[in-house]
Amino acid sequence: MAKLRTFLTALVLSALASTTLTTTASADTPPRSGWNNWSCRPSAAHPEPVVLVHGLGGNSWDNFLTLAPALRSAGYCVYSETYGKTVLGGLAGGLAPMTDSAAEVGAFVDRVRATTGAAKVDIVGHSEGTTVPAYYIKYLGGATKVDDFIGFGSNFRGTTLNGLATLAAALKLQGPLTGVGCGACTDYLPGSAFLAKLNDGPVAVPGPTYTSIVTRYDTVVTPYTSGLLTGDSVTNIVLQDRCRLDSAGHLGLAIDSNVTQLVLNRLDPEHSKPFACRPFTTLGI
Repeated sequence: MAKLRTFLTALVLSALASTTLTTTASADTPPRSGWNNWSCRPSAAHPEPVVLVHGLGGNSWDNFLTLAPALRSAGYCVYSETYGKTVLGGLAGGLAPMTDSAAEVGAFVDRVRATTGAAKVDIVGHSEGTTVPAYYIKYLGGATKVDDFIGFGSNFRGTTLNGLATLAAALKLQGPLTGVGCGACTDYLPGSAFLAKLNDGPVAVPGPTYTSIVTRYDTVVTPYTSGLLTGDSVTNIVLQDRCRLDSAGHLGLAIDSNVTQLVLNRLDPEHSKPFACRPFTTLGI
């Protein structure tokens, strides 16, 4: 049984850590092309800087190697940081308890606002990068500081991870997961205290506009409908409703040009461009 628990712990952590893209480069590799350029000043066309929030197991740059350059090319000031560090340091963020991570995201938003002079920011997040900012906006004052909140691979009600989370609970693996520095892992279990508070009333609160992009082929956030929101200021997009030729899984969303198009159009709907569906697949990954 001890060996079985060790194996399953590693398996659960592997599945959880896969909620964001990873690369073989060092986490200290600096972003390029003006990303995290603290001398950037928002233009009249794009007055809100964009704060990117990575997923569980990601870091400040690896989750957005496709999206960040596209936002910079479109004229936005773009910023990101590695939040939720634990024993794995900056290589894998988002592992700390989500309430702590939400406070970190809030502090980073304040830093961006103070540096750029912007009254508000836009937040774009992937996976846990939707859950944590949603808590920040709802409970930590973010509703007055965020204009647009856009998520892809969104997760607001937890995930069964194809049954692994349920298995972890049945074998009492929550303790070991937390012991290796992943408080967020247990926060993601359906019925956790964190998710109960996040879903005490609507997740979307007055102030920001919310956009949630999900894929029917998500095998990490299961069911994918965990990413759907309710409310007057909410737009839910099931990717395959816009592009039937797109079968991106959870990780693939981060490098999907169709998702990039949707994000750009939702950030600036008055100047949105016609959406062009491009075939894309990551074989469910």
